[in-house]
Amino acid sequence: MRNVPYVALRFGAEKPGAEVGAARIVEVVAREAEGGGLPPGTRLPPVRVLAHQLGISKNTVQSAMDELVARGLLESRRRLGLFATRREGGAPGAAGGGARPSAAEFLPAASVQARPKNGRIPLSEVFIDPELLPKDALAKCFRRVLARRGLETYYDPKGYLPLREAIAARLSRHGIETTAEEVLVTAGSQQVLDLVTRTLRRRVVATESPAYAIGKALFSANAPRTVGLPVDPFRGIDLDLWERRLAAEKPGLLYVVSRFQNPTGYSYSSAELKALLRMSAKYGFGILEDDWGSDMLSFSDYRPSLRALGGSAVLYANSFTKKVLPALRLGYVVAGGPAMDALLGAKRLAALGGPVLLEQVLFEFLDRGYYDAYLRRTQAELDARYRRCLAALRASMPEGARWTAPGGGPSLWVDLPRRVDLEKLKAALEAKGFDLRLSQEAFFGVPHLHGFRLGYAFLPSKTLERGIEVLGAEVKKRL
Repeated sequence: MRNVPYVALRFGAEKPGAEVGAARIVEVVAREAEGGGLPPGTRLPPVRVLAHQLGISKNTVQSAMDELVARGLLESRRRLGLFATRREGGAPGAAGGGARPSAAEFLPAASVQARPKNGRIPLSEVFIDPELLPKDALAKCFRRVLARRGLETYYDPKGYLPLREAIAARLSRHGIETTAEEVLVTAGSQQVLDLVTRTLRRRVVATESPAYAIGKALFSANAPRTVGLPVDPFRGIDLDLWERRLAAEKPGLLYVVSRFQNPTGYSYSSAELKALLRMSAKYGFGILEDDWGSDMLSFSDYRPSLRALGGSAVLYANSFTKKVLPALRLGYVVAGGPAMDALLGAKRLAALGGPVLLEQVLFEFLDRGYYDAYLRRTQAELDARYRRCLAALRASMPEGARWTAPGGGPSLWVDLPRRVDLEKLKAALEAKGFDLRLSQEAFFGVPHLHGFRLGYAFLPSKTLERGIEVLGAEVKKRL
């Protein structure tokens, strides 16, 4: 039996930086259920998932769920979990419900024949610790590919077929129904952004603010106009503001990082995702979903994604760059019909094809089960680093500082009172041997947040804890 998708809810502590308590969980779930945001039949996240994401004990979450069951707002189904109670005449909540928007308009397919090394300790890195990467297993795959298959003399512009089949099979197991014909292998997810924006018929792109900074720069290069939509990881999305801007600017594409957004770590709630699909159908723009941060921590592959909700109307991008080996530079986009024709034509124009030898090696890595074994080992280590990072922030940061608890991806966002000069804080940390990367260039206009990204996947816990202790001391000086 297939897994039943569960809803994504946002639980914010009443006091910034404090632990989320059982009363807060009860309050949020009750409000969503009574306000219509939690339809009858909707599955709640498992206790262990919420405990992991919020960085609290399972006993705290379980006591909240017991209270909600006692109130009649939730019901327990054996071996399936907790669900919002069905009311007479009510229909089960469906992960794939809602209107499906029309696909973005693309140009006709082209006709073509067939990081700073300064010695300081980086506190804002988004990569995984090189010591954890599966270099030995990849080396073994390289040797096996060369020994068993030899060197390929040609390439498939879409990408090595067995790799595309393996990617499609993995996605289908995670609630995204697709086939190898809908998968286009790319040079990381950055090439996806380039291909999509170069093939849009209406070349106006809307994206988050703060945005994935390199993607924002690419949009500015490829599109005449880029529209910023503010994301507040502590309050969520102002959907009314987004809708007003989308209606006025009429973009051809909305690009969003729906889970573990870069740089804030924010994950959209199910209600926010459905609202984006509704707007897409109403105003006629396409959606490109970037799922870069999934798989890094346990339970981080929670569903539904925009692609799972919106089907083929949503383009879906992901990458193995951050998770397996940055030097591989392999990612992919899921698309179909005119969109795939346009993207494939643009890829052939730009590069003819991809590095088939690397694609064969990655397939070998997936096919032999090395990837899943690697994820299990790495997630256990990164889970521990994530917990220790949150604990260090709670112990070292002063009153007035706040931070996100994403429960996945490689980083979180730390926000400080406005009276803290970020540039001076950065300089003070540099003097003590730590590198802090600010994100002002990721915003459109004046930043509405006042902070920076903090990575917990790159540094060993003791090193990161020492960095957070120094960071906290410097912030206290400025308050």
